[in-house]
Amino acid sequence: MSKRNTQQRRHRIMTLLSEQGEVSVDALSRELATSEVTIRKDLATLEAGGMLLRRYGGAVLMPTEILQDDPIHSPSRFKAAIGRAAARQIRDHQRIVIDSGRTTAALIGELGQKRGLVVMTNSLNSANALRELENEPTLLMTGGTWDPHSESFQGQVAEQVLRSYDFDQLFIGADGIDVTRGTTTFNELFGLSRVMAEVAREVNVMVESDKVGRRIPNLELPWDKVTRLITDDRLDDEAKHQIELQGVQVICAAVQD
Repeated sequence: MSKRNTQQRRHRIMTLLSEQGEVSVDALSRELATSEVTIRKDLATLEAGGMLLRRYGGAVLMPTEILQDDPIHSPSRFKAAIGRAAARQIRDHQRIVIDSGRTTAALIGELGQKRGLVVMTNSLNSANALRELENEPTLLMTGGTWDPHSESFQGQVAEQVLRSYDFDQLFIGADGIDVTRGTTTFNELFGLSRVMAEVAREVNVMVESDKVGRRIPNLELPWDKVTRLITDDRLDDEAKHQIELQGVQVICAAVQD
């Protein structure tokens, strides 16, 4: 199915949901003349984008209080712009790693038209979102020890699994960006991040621009391990220049109003 048809179908789903407040997979399948499997994937993608909440057998509109208060279900337009820019770096049939995090998760919904991807992640949420994509990329999980702070798998087992593969690109977030040193984090469990960078030929750091200049004691990835920084267009020119002096490509994604 073409990207245009997919977008039209999802737009129709949201129109019906706005009119009715609740829709069922069965009714949508009949209305849109497509399979229930495709409808479930549509609903999963729309839920990941903060548009609705899935319920058994269908979906309901996102409650107003969640839209206002829950940043997980209402990703910022800055994260969305960064996700789109990151997706443009990916070619069909590449092998990529997507680290846990809300900004990196914004990339997943943009992968629907990429073909033949192999994707490894240490995040259950990301794995579930990847599983719902229409193009069904080959999904790999690191395994390891569950870390509730980062909501991801960490530890030696995860590192060993990563070292069993090689990847074209890594997409990773950060708690802060030190323009002279590199990416920084509050989390002391950053060993896996460094292994991810070791096994990928290109390392993409995805952060909103308000994290640039935020100095945090734990250095996660020095600039010589980073290929490019993907951020939003609020980044000031001086910070961009300082990071580029470190040999890092800086992409400032245009944010839609």
